Amino acid sequence: MSRPDFERYNGRQRALGLPTLVNPRNAAAGSVRLLDPTATKKRPLSFFAYGLGETRDWEMPATHGGVLDALAAFGLPVCEHRAVVSGADGLIAFHADIRKARDALPFDIDGVVYKVNSLALQQRLGFVTREPRWAVAHKYPAEEALTTVEAIEVQVGRTGAITPVARLAPVFVGGVTVTNATLHNEAEARRKDVRIGDTVIVRRAGDVIPEVVSVVMERRPTKDSSGGEPLHPVFELPKICPVCGSAVERPEDEAIARCTGGLFCPAQRKQALLHFASRRAMDVEGLGDKLVEQLVDNAIVKTPADLYKLGLLAMVNLERMAEKSAANILAAIEKSKTTSLARFIFALGIRNVGEATAKDLARHFGNLDAVMTASIERLQQVPDVGPVVAASIARFFAESHNVEVIEQLRAAGVNWPEGAPSAIANSPIAGKTFVLTGTLPTLTRDEAKDMIEALGGKVAGSVSKKTDYVVAGTEAGSKLDKAKQLGVSTLDETQFRELISS
Repeated sequence: MSRPDFERYNGRQRALGLPTLVNPRNAAAGSVRLLDPTATKKRPLSFFAYGLGETRDWEMPATHGGVLDALAAFGLPVCEHRAVVSGADGLIAFHADIRKARDALPFDIDGVVYKVNSLALQQRLGFVTREPRWAVAHKYPAEEALTTVEAIEVQVGRTGAITPVARLAPVFVGGVTVTNATLHNEAEARRKDVRIGDTVIVRRAGDVIPEVVSVVMERRPTKDSSGGEPLHPVFELPKICPVCGSAVERPEDEAIARCTGGLFCPAQRKQALLHFASRRAMDVEGLGDKLVEQLVDNAIVKTPADLYKLGLLAMVNLERMAEKSAANILAAIEKSKTTSLARFIFALGIRNVGEATAKDLARHFGNLDAVMTASIERLQQVPDVGPVVAASIARFFAESHNVEVIEQLRAAGVNWPEGAPSAIANSPIAGKTFVLTGTLPTLTRDEAKDMIEALGGKVAGSVSKKTDYVVAGTEAGSKLDKAKQLGVSTLDETQFRELISS
């Protein structure tokens, strides 16, 4: 959202007595997340074209810069502030030039992105879980401001992590009003020596997360006007969880202290439920922060298994919950019962086990019981699972209450395709590379991908000589054309399901 469009929109909102937007970047991000497309349509959004999806009957340029030039030649909006440079000196010089021009740009930025120019090299470099290996962001220093610390409290995260948070006198920084800032952990709070009453410099790290940079020591309040002893003591992390009363412990080899309460702790319970229901886990649509808060605070849900025991009556009695909304959420919970082993492992919220590790575990062991009973040594045979991750997994499944929750989930009907590792290794899917293109009649891309990965296959984004199968739906584009050119086997959904079931 450009700055001029942002100002014009807010001017109209003020004239109508309606809420205004805080800053252009947050406004743009929020606009595309609105559930009502007619509301999004009213927002003055713009876009820059920066890449390609499907292409047909067109010879692709060899470089990223060539693609952008071609897009601009087609009349599409492309950012004019771009350059092809060579070496680190060229990158740094471009970064400095844009920094000088930053305030004069008609839109907000927080840095520049360096990309490998050769598309062939981009393809060879590939991606890690969340980002390409061929691109990296170089941020600018965040805007800073002065404010005072009104209190220091602690928050309890999903894994029990105790994070000290400074409650601040409201200050406008980085385009938003900041009232809280993380102090990260006890050691960091001690290192910066942040105390109640201090004047502090705050910024939004990466223009996102507010943090305390440092204390302005000369402004620290003292017990008398002549200076000397500080008015407030050094911050100390509580020994008891402020939410559930369980002991707080910090292992010698870790910087972060944790509540030992597990799912007994309501704070951990809320975060665990939100993680369990998230899109990459069990994908329970509509189960958001406010609803989870009510379910936990009213003691309706204590573990993820309790979600599958919810009835319509319990839901409609919650605040701001109509019968139709309640029925939709119950339907989403019911739908989530059919999942994949990888999603289920990820949903459990095992410490140090992310989405990629969950897939590796599912692919290696084939069934949940094998994962649950595996020794630390056996777990370390899984690719990319080291001693720390293996110990976290073993520790999780050694807890009887975790095993009990899993059994309750299974009893509630949560299911996924399972098999012995040898069965997966011998399946027609194992080790094969698939590419998905077009719209399948009954499967989403994620569902098809889960089915392939559950049986040891891989899903790639582009067709090559190494591709084994292309699964094509309606409106399949250049990927299907390329598969035919290379003689790669193509499947429709029916044929794909037959292959999977075999």
